[in-house]
Amino acid sequence: MEVLWHHGVNTGRLTMNEFVRVTSTNAAQIFNIYPRKGSVAVGADADLVVWDPSASKTISAKTHRQKVDFNIFEGMNVQGCASHTVSGGKLVYAKGDLRVERGAGKHIDRPAFAPYYEAVKKQIELSAPRPVKR
Repeated sequence: MEVLWHHGVNTGRLTMNEFVRVTSTNAAQIFNIYPRKGSVAVGADADLVVWDPSASKTISAKTHRQKVDFNIFEGMNVQGCASHTVSGGKLVYAKGDLRVERGAGKHIDRPAFAPYYEAVKKQIELSAPRPVKR
């Protein structure tokens, strides 16, 4: 997210609203879990990120929380970082301090064939080659 903010919003290629749409709303729609995820509304899971556009950091595999020993963005300086994250009503991340509990995640059922794919299917059908009647 930080790379997208740095090279998208900070350069003017994306607005802040487009950043939210790309990282939250559109992803939830593609995975067919919208509006339960990807929106702030009554009845939705309120997982929120507080973003600090002036914060900066250097991306490194030594500081990320993944079980891999490399990062393709190793050494990149970015401006714009998450400062806090609230998930399920609990503060799970605050300024570098990860506070999650093992096993706290929940499975979310995803019905097959999100509406997004209907539009893609229609585009494919419309662009398919057709015979020419002579």
